[in-house]
Amino acid sequence: MSAVVIAGVAAGAVPVALAVSPQALSLSGQTFQISADRLDGQGFTQYIAVDHTRGDHPLALSGIASADLHNLCQSVVADMPGVGKVTLRITAGGGDKPAHADHLVVHTDDLAGDTSFQDIVIGQDASTLSGLAGGPAGGFGLQAGHVHIDHLRQRATGVSAGTFQLTGLHLTVKSGADPCY
Repeated sequence: MSAVVIAGVAAGAVPVALAVSPQALSLSGQTFQISADRLDGQGFTQYIAVDHTRGDHPLALSGIASADLHNLCQSVVADMPGVGKVTLRITAGGGDKPAHADHLVVHTDDLAGDTSFQDIVIGQDASTLSGLAGGPAGGFGLQAGHVHIDHLRQRATGVSAGTFQLTGLHLTVKSGADPCY
């Protein structure tokens, strides 16, 4: 199975991100799912951007300075030559030990959940956001001191973090489609 994962990474079918800033991340253009029972974050920023790997597809760049994710799941279903559909699924942060990320940046075009913000400013010039650099001057942005999301469901094209602690990590690769949600 590890050969399938390596082949998927090499073919660009399995997303891998080691970058720390939104500018350094080279996107494959493939989407994947992220879910969590709960996300608690400090220092939330967001602005509108464009993913040029998918034909100028609009998306949001969401940054969180510090985030705890309870019952995190990330999955990608890829079509592998000679194998068919294959799911790479990562889970972490169960029980009372959430996964934790610092300087988290998510490239997303679909986000759902029950959300609350504290100290929010909506419509701020994206180039003046604190915490998430690179917003376009005059672009639409928002920021909040704290974000809380229950029942997080998100489609993303890329994720990067300065640090990502995956407590209780479990990675599975198997034939067929078995996404997080």
